[in-house]
Amino acid sequence: MNLMLLYIDPGTGSMLFSILIGAATTLFFLSKAVWIKLKVLISGKKNGVIQDSSYKKYVIYCEDRRYWNVFLPVLQEFEKRETEITYYVSSAEDPVFSQNFKYVKPEVIGTGNSAYAKLNMMSAGILVCTTPGVNVYQWKRSKNVKHYCHIFHSTTDSSMYRLFGLDFFDSVLLTGDYSGEDIRTLEKQRGLPAKELVTVGCTYLDVLQKKIAEIPAEENHQYTVLVSPSWGKSALLSLYGERLLDPLIQTGFNIIIRPHPQSKISEAEMLDKLTERYKDKANVTWDYERDNIYSLKKADIMISDFSGIIFDYTFLCDKPVIYAASKMDLLPYDAYDIHGENYEGLWEMQTLKNCGILLEEKDFGRIKEVIQNASDSPELKQRRASAKAQAWQHIGEAGKRTADFMIETVQKLS
Repeated sequence: MNLMLLYIDPGTGSMLFSILIGAATTLFFLSKAVWIKLKVLISGKKNGVIQDSSYKKYVIYCEDRRYWNVFLPVLQEFEKRETEITYYVSSAEDPVFSQNFKYVKPEVIGTGNSAYAKLNMMSAGILVCTTPGVNVYQWKRSKNVKHYCHIFHSTTDSSMYRLFGLDFFDSVLLTGDYSGEDIRTLEKQRGLPAKELVTVGCTYLDVLQKKIAEIPAEENHQYTVLVSPSWGKSALLSLYGERLLDPLIQTGFNIIIRPHPQSKISEAEMLDKLTERYKDKANVTWDYERDNIYSLKKADIMISDFSGIIFDYTFLCDKPVIYAASKMDLLPYDAYDIHGENYEGLWEMQTLKNCGILLEEKDFGRIKEVIQNASDSPELKQRRASAKAQAWQHIGEAGKRTADFMIETVQKLS
């Protein structure tokens, strides 16, 4: 007998192990669903939804702890109303476990197949999440969830999700009325039923506004430039790297480089090279903190690309933004079905052109002059205010409005 025939390489073994774990998890929740259905044969249904012991009226799913600020105002509102809500999280390290909530019930459901298996079999009145793509890949709509609701975690275009990102939600909570236009366009193109669109404001900006106001002013402040790009081949660090950073660091300004969180995963090699290149530069700081507010507060100006953090900085700090010229590939996104290859048709690009300062590669050699000439003006300040009024409505009210919507929706469906 040839023992080589029994060999499984590590990569294949890892893949098979993942499949087995996923299958076992799915089988567990599938068995639970079958058991529930058996009980229904005896006890029946109520209002078309299985009434089992796992049914929860209000559920929020937070796929990653970095979205904590999106949901915090909503959880606080339910706590204030003494109304129970279930909070599904991916990890026992989620910030919710450091709170002394009485009515918020956190539950760890893991990540990947484990989380999807739980979500696919759950029973609830309403589920609210920032995660797109329900009913597209592994995550399926459960027959026993009455209403699926998406809430935004940034003030950018609603069409900048991967294909079909919002198609199968029942409702979407908007930060501003502007983001509903693309949703309606895609519904008409794809023959989808109209979703309920409700403008509630921006929960996470409400949180950050309070936090940033509490940070004391820096003593002996030195002029600081914050480099905070998106990630991917079209983003600032991948596209320009040291060609921009070399002359920028030579200005002598304090430079904070805050890579996108996904860069640590998808572009680790590139970040390692840049970190090594500038390890001896005293005026360079790398920021990987979960909260961006400390760097935002410290910075006098931001250099970015098409990252949504531009609008965090603009709306919270009201300071000038320089954006580097880059071409975004819209093909993987819903936006392609609206704008084709014309990425400048995006709301965020139009807004950037209106209230930001364009930086082209030919100007990298005179970056210090560009920054010094980027002094604020009453006109730019007014344009930033107009963008803020459009994208961040109902300031300070998003948590209350979101809780109102969740409770009213379940009442209507009961």
